[in-house]
Amino acid sequence: MAFDDRPPPFPRHAVVAYDQRKPPAMSKGKILVVDDDRLVLATVTHGLAKAGYEIIDADNGDDAILLARQHRPDLALLDIRMEGMSGFDVAAYLRESLQTPFMFLSAFADDATVAQVKALGAVAYLVKPLDIAQIVPTVEAALATARARRASAPTPAPPVAPEHIRPDPFAPTSGFGALHEPSASPVTA
Repeated sequence: MAFDDRPPPFPRHAVVAYDQRKPPAMSKGKILVVDDDRLVLATVTHGLAKAGYEIIDADNGDDAILLARQHRPDLALLDIRMEGMSGFDVAAYLRESLQTPFMFLSAFADDATVAQVKALGAVAYLVKPLDIAQIVPTVEAALATARARRASAPTPAPPVAPEHIRPDPFAPTSGFGALHEPSASPVTA
């Protein structure tokens, strides 16, 4: 590896932009990368940043959740087995609380792990060791899939308050009285 090709040393929990002169609008997307192996983390973040992605990195699950809440990534790339909170725990939080799509990058490919990856709804699962040239196309495909799902998801209709319903004058005075139809009321207006 030539001197200029080495990944730069990243501080813990860094938001990384490979080329600081590139405007943020030119980013292909925001990716959260989580791995407790600092060499893997530096290599993946460097490769994805070089490919045009805005990178947020964490070396543990707790920091990953904090950073995801703060930066709202388009996709998370998670190691599975880490000290403390596992990648499965982070994935469940991202799915339930932030609706962030995620993929796994792990050295484990046993049947139980693969079953749990599927059950959590990962958009992809890559088995280590692998090269950044294998990761980038998978990330691009996962982002395209996630964006297509968001675009085709129905937008919820705003709640409509019926005008013909009024508070029940005979309900207890807790402030949350029952609602009823005016025509069913024993008292006419």
